[in-house]
Amino acid sequence: MAPNSRRLIGLLTLLALLAGGAAVADEIPGGSIAVPAPEDVPWDVIEDRILKGMHALDEIAPFEDDAPLWDYVDAQLQKDVTLALERLKLADDARRKRLAVVLVDVTHKAKPRVASINGDVMMYAASLPKIAVLLGAFEKIAEGKMKLDFETEWQLHKMIKASSNTAATEMMQRVGKEYIARVLLSPRYRLYDPKHNGGLWVGKDYAKSGLWRRDPLHNLSHGATAMQVARFYYLLETEKLVTPEHSRKMKDILGNSLLKHKFVKALGRTDPSAALFRKSGSWSTYHSDSAIVEHDGRKYIAVVLSNDKNGAVWLDQIITALDDIIYGVTS
Repeated sequence: MAPNSRRLIGLLTLLALLAGGAAVADEIPGGSIAVPAPEDVPWDVIEDRILKGMHALDEIAPFEDDAPLWDYVDAQLQKDVTLALERLKLADDARRKRLAVVLVDVTHKAKPRVASINGDVMMYAASLPKIAVLLGAFEKIAEGKMKLDFETEWQLHKMIKASSNTAATEMMQRVGKEYIARVLLSPRYRLYDPKHNGGLWVGKDYAKSGLWRRDPLHNLSHGATAMQVARFYYLLETEKLVTPEHSRKMKDILGNSLLKHKFVKALGRTDPSAALFRKSGSWSTYHSDSAIVEHDGRKYIAVVLSNDKNGAVWLDQIITALDDIIYGVTS
């Protein structure tokens, strides 16, 4: 690990200890709940000249999708995940679209195996969409419009590892909310795609004020679908986000979370050696977690979004079950 990275992690750990956890809480509403949006929503972002030109070109000669996870649904994996939710007595919540789960076995990156339950259902996701801010920042860095100096890297580590809302808001203001939206909508990534019911969206500061634009399909300020979050991690793992070097840097920032709850807490009980590269989110009844998980020679992506007061308990149960599926553990 580079000296600067060790220094950042040390400073972040000190920050968490001094703050007693208060500065790293990711439980702030951002002023949004899921509300049906009007059918005809004015959406000026798509009128951006460059983005509009890219989409026009995409209609003529489609950009290659580097993460077509919908095409890799594996019948056996799908059955295993469905049965796991039934055993956990969560199948009815899935049917009511209060729960979304995506599992991607990426042990063999070129041939991922995918299971998706409500993968295209969009929910309020609190701090989880900060991964979109991370991507927007590195796109701007790659364009030479922002420097990856110590201060910038420090902010990114705080935003992800500690889930600092202050750092996220400052970074969104530096990168630009409209810029982030253009990245998410771009044919290169399609991380927000109306053809798949939306996806990652951050249209508001992580504060009481600072609304720019809610997503046009569901009126959410901070939203996600499980499949688009999984696509983000798959693109990251295959080093297709920005450049390979930037992908590796982003993955490093997503590692060693200071928030030892949800997926981290559950897998810590079963295998403390497991490495997680993750981002979670919670507010009110909305609880989510997402990660690349690596241990014992295998690797998988897990994403769970929920809308229930017991959602945090669900996340604990589900990630344990998903881990058992990947490693062939029978109950």
